[in-house]
Amino acid sequence: MEYMAAKSLPTLIQGGMGVGVSNWRLANAVAKCGQMGVVSGTAIDAVVARRLQLGDPDGSQRRALAHFPWPEMAQRVLDRFFISGGKSPEKKHRAISMANLRMKSAAIELLIVSNFIEVFLAREGHDGWVGINFLEKIQLPNMPSFLGAMLAGVDFVLMGAGIPLQIPGILDGLARWDDVQMRVSVDENTEKHTFVQKFDPKEYCPVDPPELKRPKFLAIISSDILAKTFVRRASGYTDGFVVENWTAGGHNAPPRRVDRKAPPPEVYSEKDDADLEKMREIGRPFWLAGGFSTPEKVQEAIDEGAAGVQLGTIFAYSEESGITSEIKADVVRKYFDGTLEVKTDFRASPTGFPFKVITTKTSVTHPDIAKKRKRICDLGYLRQMYVVKGEKVGYRCASEPIDQYVNKGGKVEATEGRHCLCNGLMATIGLAQLRENGEEPPVITSGDDFTFLDRMTDGKSAHYSAVDVVEYLMSGVKVAPVPIPEPVDV
Repeated sequence: MEYMAAKSLPTLIQGGMGVGVSNWRLANAVAKCGQMGVVSGTAIDAVVARRLQLGDPDGSQRRALAHFPWPEMAQRVLDRFFISGGKSPEKKHRAISMANLRMKSAAIELLIVSNFIEVFLAREGHDGWVGINFLEKIQLPNMPSFLGAMLAGVDFVLMGAGIPLQIPGILDGLARWDDVQMRVSVDENTEKHTFVQKFDPKEYCPVDPPELKRPKFLAIISSDILAKTFVRRASGYTDGFVVENWTAGGHNAPPRRVDRKAPPPEVYSEKDDADLEKMREIGRPFWLAGGFSTPEKVQEAIDEGAAGVQLGTIFAYSEESGITSEIKADVVRKYFDGTLEVKTDFRASPTGFPFKVITTKTSVTHPDIAKKRKRICDLGYLRQMYVVKGEKVGYRCASEPIDQYVNKGGKVEATEGRHCLCNGLMATIGLAQLRENGEEPPVITSGDDFTFLDRMTDGKSAHYSAVDVVEYLMSGVKVAPVPIPEPVDV
């Protein structure tokens, strides 16, 4: 197993915002600046399938596929999804198989190929840092996804939205082409069965396995306590941490002091802040995330002993991000006219995790839009497994049709206020599915801090690049190169 050559750690990590907000264009631009560009691996199989169905107008997907090591697999994906000239506007996107405990070969191949494409394109034309972000809450697609990203030479795997203690060892195994397995979470498992998903990478390698680099693993956590847990209990070496506070976008860790009736930020307190002195004592590099979008805040993090910071929202509204230009313009306009509200919604996500939302007239979190939208679960990334009988499992999601959820043993109150994040986030990047009454509405998630717009724009609109962001954030920052520590026995 080869570890990457030692070189200085990046000061800035561009956050891995899903679905497709942190796309290959954004990551490529950031990596070319000497910082870490990160692509989102969340639902990338659906993203790539829909790009191909739209005709791959810039040719990027087919360009990457031409470099995929197993041409037959690449061709099977093309044959299933590519439509020359793009699908007709009145036709729906072709569905892909939802992930399950025993996935079909075609679904696994699409995961391998799509993750390869996104990382390959992010790494194209430079030798900078590229990472890929996944969610622990979405377990079932992860092992084939890791393989695809590693085939493209990904440098870092970043993972949060849960406690992914199993992942370092899985990365070790895949780098050796070993069979790997993952214990998966299953609700209502009163008999305490162990449910395991297995994956043999050699089954999908038609020729001699190429040598793989084991990417560094960064756990995205909210506390020093979790960092210590990774050091003691992870299945392999955890190379560092992203310490993310509750002001960051997307899913947040639940507050330790829960008062759901109080408006944010009162539900969070100093109890939810990581102890940075204890983080320093752990002795592994860490980055701070959530509200660090000024050079002064970057310097503050470095002075606190961090290797740097991770940033999402400031990159999400740059030219290269995957959010549609219409949504970017709408949110920016709301900021400048004083009507922008970023809310921590404790009901929106079917995962049960707090989720940051911005509500606009067209977004699914607007009451009128939510009322009109017909519930459907046809992507299924946030489905939760539950025990049907003995060791047989079923799949349900609190945002699916209520009668279906209840028939599967779910409680009706669990469905209240839930939104389909899978379809909504696809719509946010312009890949909405077509329904009988129009396209799926978007869901918009961002961090709390938008004051960077005062410095990055003309006060009316946002037209800035990822390069502009890096140059602004690094202006005047004093940072000594931080070498990458090699794994040590613990």
